Amino acid sequence: MTQNALKGKVIAAVRIRGRVNVRYSIAETMDRLNLKRVNNCTLIKVTDPYLGMLKKCVNHIAYGEVDEETLAKLVTKYALNVDPKGVITGKVDVNGLKEKMPMRLHPPRHGMKSVRRHFNQGGQLGYMGREINGLIARMV
Repeated sequence: MTQNALKGKVIAAVRIRGRVNVRYSIAETMDRLNLKRVNNCTLIKVTDPYLGMLKKCVNHIAYGEVDEETLAKLVTKYALNVDPKGVITGKVDVNGLKEKMPMRLHPPRHGMKSVRRHFNQGGQLGYMGREINGLIARMV
């Protein structure tokens, strides 16, 4: 899927790599995305500025479209009083959830594939598409 096809969708971004030896501009961008620690997860409604930030941090995070089932798990675990279907369809504003972000997740059961390779190379980094739901399900 192209980057322009993500505009307007709700995605989940998970920080995969740590804070040591990260260039300052990338660390600042991840702070703006509210991904301050490893295994933090945020929900983002994609716009052009967010798309640029995701592109800049692609070597340190995993992101993709979140589905209703995974969002329901996150909502129940972190006591977010929102309707998951409303978030997906756009009736509920994702920016209203900023006070509950980031969500601290556990490390994934059965581990990660590789934290140095991108998803299309057999790793965990970068754009994962719908596969991010499997990763988040193992982390909740």
